[in-house]
Amino acid sequence: MGVFVLLLLPWAAGGAGVCGRCPGPVRNDSLVAQFCAFPSGTEGRCCWERGAHAERLLGLDLSNCSLKSLPLELAEATTAIVLDLTENPLTPLTSSSFLGFTCLQHLAVPLALECPGGNGAWEQVTTRNSSRLCQRQRNPCNSSGELAWPCPENAACAPAGPGLAQCLCESPFHGYKCLREGTFPVLLFCGILGAVTLSLSLLLWGTQRRKAKTL
Repeated sequence: MGVFVLLLLPWAAGGAGVCGRCPGPVRNDSLVAQFCAFPSGTEGRCCWERGAHAERLLGLDLSNCSLKSLPLELAEATTAIVLDLTENPLTPLTSSSFLGFTCLQHLAVPLALECPGGNGAWEQVTTRNSSRLCQRQRNPCNSSGELAWPCPENAACAPAGPGLAQCLCESPFHGYKCLREGTFPVLLFCGILGAVTLSLSLLLWGTQRRKAKTL
């Protein structure tokens, strides 16, 4: 269970869309309400940590939203620490459903579903009534056995979500399997790309002009 990428996933601090995915505020009996007792900011079904120059989504309550599958907007909530998906007729979650959710420590899902990444991706898995609680996400890079994730030479393992890992190139290596050494030639790459784009544009312009003269 894992995903192999050589680029760092972007840090996301958005979430306005997913906060309005379900009507109303955070439900009083939600796992999110217990965690966000004194949030610095709330918006719809979300609670936030807001500072002078940055903000971070901490909790997301999508319980009882009639969800049959995870919404696309969930990708906006990768900074969430707590997520409640209970009381939804959800289909089984795939191994990549929570790719990028490296901060997630408390996840509540319907009892019929397993924790993403399997029980081995969490320190503790418990059940209560009609829900399953997955707590304290394990770091697959520091584990042995099933969750251990090997990386090629010149790359280091980094968490990518429950039961998922990514391999990041160590400086100064880059490229496929981190086999190229030195800094990425940005100027050369942009120069070649610009020259090719300009050449194609001139070719298309000339072709279209000749066609226009023959009409």
